[in-house]
Amino acid sequence: MSAQQRFARAVEGSIQQYLDAREHALAEISADAAPLLRHVRAMVSGGKRVRSAFVLWGWHAVTAARPEATHTTGTEQDPEWADVVGVATAVELFHAAALVHDDIIDASDTRRGRPAMHRALEAQHRDGEWVGDAASWGTSAAILVGDLLLNWADDRMLEACRGAAHGDRVHDAYRRMREEVTFGQYLDVLEEAAWIRQDPSALLDRAHTVAVYKSAKYSVEAPLTLGGLLAGGADAQLDALAGYGLPVGVAFQMRDDLLGVFGDPAVTGKPAGDDLREGKRTVLIEIARQRLNPSMRTLLDELLGDRELDERQIAILQDAIARSQAPERLEALIDRAVGEALESLHDGDLSRAAVLELERLADTVAKRDR
Repeated sequence: MSAQQRFARAVEGSIQQYLDAREHALAEISADAAPLLRHVRAMVSGGKRVRSAFVLWGWHAVTAARPEATHTTGTEQDPEWADVVGVATAVELFHAAALVHDDIIDASDTRRGRPAMHRALEAQHRDGEWVGDAASWGTSAAILVGDLLLNWADDRMLEACRGAAHGDRVHDAYRRMREEVTFGQYLDVLEEAAWIRQDPSALLDRAHTVAVYKSAKYSVEAPLTLGGLLAGGADAQLDALAGYGLPVGVAFQMRDDLLGVFGDPAVTGKPAGDDLREGKRTVLIEIARQRLNPSMRTLLDELLGDRELDERQIAILQDAIARSQAPERLEALIDRAVGEALESLHDGDLSRAAVLELERLADTVAKRDR
């Protein structure tokens, strides 16, 4: 079993142990905690654990580069291991909260091949034959579940930072991450509504800003930085990690944009063309708009964001975007971002093992199919 697999297993165990404790505490209030926690456990189980992996290798990159490093440094035998697992657990709980709220905002029906949280709770209402509107109740309950997950993420992060030598710096970075991704999500929904009143020449830059703050920084750069800070990284090391993390995060989001339009539902667990129904003004869409003729651009603008798009209309938009060669342009941007990231890895004094793993991860997240 690889170091990353062992770490993922440790984080999974930490998440379940934490949820066990919260379920016990909530059960003292009401037996209704049990079905709620079943939904939460289903939601947080599985997933790619990308953010946990970057926490691990950000920490390992600094820890194993210390002059006094031994063969146990950066492993389960390291005294800092429990704190690293705790930070990664908090990041995963925060990610789960973001997904719950994101699915409500996007009116998504599925997540990882399962009903989204608000849909699962809607089904609970319907199956129980309760009073009132099932969909409305499901949304209200899911908002509160997301808030609970945010609270639990903060609690677990505070616990991990409390005894850590560099805990204050880690917690400050976590706070910034929370603020940035929440504002990035706001910019995303703003762009869906306000793009029509913006300078057309600024739309691509605006889409890129959304990609950076909604996803790129918190998917890769922030977890890496949290790990590096926990290890007491020097400025040059942290700069190298950030210089790698941001472009890899951008590549990660650009791949997500491609999958949101062209992804295979059997692999992604989301309906085909979901981003088109949701009206996402992504970098992919803005590149396509710049390259489409006026009539096709008008059609794209008219159909994008229509929740009732049928398969034929989705196919028309997919074909138009493909013919614009925007996917090829985006693939080139992904390759360039990954190249930029790999160059940055060699600018700091980072452990060789971590550098090799981060090189592999860059390729993995940039070329993934789900």
